[in-house]
Amino acid sequence: MSRPPFPPFTAGTAAQKARMAEDAWNSRDPERVAQAYTPDSIWRNRAEFIRGREEIAAFLRRKWARELEYRLIKEVWAHRDDRIAVRFAYEWRDDSGQWFRSYGNENWEFDEAGLMRHRLASINDLPIAEAERKYHWPLGRRPDDHPSLSDLGL
Repeated sequence: MSRPPFPPFTAGTAAQKARMAEDAWNSRDPERVAQAYTPDSIWRNRAEFIRGREEIAAFLRRKWARELEYRLIKEVWAHRDDRIAVRFAYEWRDDSGQWFRSYGNENWEFDEAGLMRHRLASINDLPIAEAERKYHWPLGRRPDDHPSLSDLGL
């Protein structure tokens, strides 16, 4: 199995890879997302350490069961060879109706087939009022004409 574009990344292919990841995560389909990672992929997500596609899918099922109305934007920060660094922000609400904007950075490393073998994520959650939300597109893929993180001042 392969997942183009392949390393080494250019500015264009790194941006394409980040958008593909954003689109997959916005689908909130754990099995679809897990397929972008190597079978033995290693993650650090906040304080959780996750190994392999099965654990990735299980983690994502738990995540999206509690992070409701999840909408994400990713933006490339830097790239080199087989690595991409992204910054991101996503909005979600909990089951009590409290909204959050979660900010973070991810460091990605890919294998030669374009599958992610390492994902290291640092994330902070900020409670926000519903009126402070900036992501209002229908659930799913962010529209192409929606502002980026930089455009939104995030």
